[in-house]
Amino acid sequence: MRATQALFTIALLVGQPAAADTTTIAFGSCLRQWKPVPILQTVRSMKPDAFIFAGDNVYTDTGLYRFKREPDRIAKAYKQLAETAEYQALKDSTQLFATWDDHDYGRNNAGAEYRYKDGAKQAFMNFFDIPANAPQRARPGIYAVHYLGEAEHRIQILLLDTRSFRDPLQQGETNQQCPRSRLVATTDRTATLLGDAQWAWLSDQLAQPAALRLIVSSIQVIPDGHCYEKWGNFPHERQRLIQLIQDAGAQHTIFLSGDRHLGEISALPATENTFPLYEITASGLNSAGAGEGEHNPYRVSDDNVRDDHFGVVRYITDASPAVELTLYDVDGDVLQHYLIDYASWQLTLPRIAR
Repeated sequence: MRATQALFTIALLVGQPAAADTTTIAFGSCLRQWKPVPILQTVRSMKPDAFIFAGDNVYTDTGLYRFKREPDRIAKAYKQLAETAEYQALKDSTQLFATWDDHDYGRNNAGAEYRYKDGAKQAFMNFFDIPANAPQRARPGIYAVHYLGEAEHRIQILLLDTRSFRDPLQQGETNQQCPRSRLVATTDRTATLLGDAQWAWLSDQLAQPAALRLIVSSIQVIPDGHCYEKWGNFPHERQRLIQLIQDAGAQHTIFLSGDRHLGEISALPATENTFPLYEITASGLNSAGAGEGEHNPYRVSDDNVRDDHFGVVRYITDASPAVELTLYDVDGDVLQHYLIDYASWQLTLPRIAR
């Protein structure tokens, strides 16, 4: 067993059946709307309680779309996805939630500076049938909260907006570690990823009661060593997010992320006076293939997933409560599976000398 796995009081189990008293939430990202997307039929066959589009839900700035006018091309990309039978069948049978990443926002790596973000928001709201009285229609950005389940088994789904308020990424003149992207961690502690209003909203939401919290971030939170977009490009914001969760006592929290065209499950171990945090990345509904040989010290398995896939979170509420994190391929076969014992997912207290 890898050393990182030994740090957690969790069992790694493959192919275990889900318990009867289970809420199932599927999610995925990085869907190229001009390509076949049979994996949505596989998602539908599992009859999840909800499906979350975690960003790059369409590509508006690549392929032939890069020659089309902004922001009109965004609505056209959504229209092409809407015309696929697999999407329509999923929409007709499953509750859908969504946030965005850069390619459906409008441009690669774009942030607050993107001039067409209002048009992008309108296309997003229309496509995902966001109600006219929804809070996100009346404020900047698209961040939102939803709930599944009741009482002591309530699941909170927090959909972050990592685009509308994000300050520019920092690039070095030369970067031997990341020669292509040249991305470096910003040293400007005033730079923001979420913006003041979204931070205040998130703090308020974490104070609400929930048995399980799913924080959907289009970009990865825990993995911080790769050369692409991540919370680690704003290290003070990453630490702020982790600390906010810890201070709120929101111990049963899982990050859901996309963007990377790979899949993996990561864990941030507990330290003194903290509890562990987990992240499942599912990126590549029909466009996976990146990340071969990539190192991630937080990954719970030896390798990432580079075949097309989607993620599933199962909250089991029987006599032995647990949370299952699973990555499935287009045939519904298990690629990776991780089981978290709900009862042991607690604060690590300092040892008292005797």
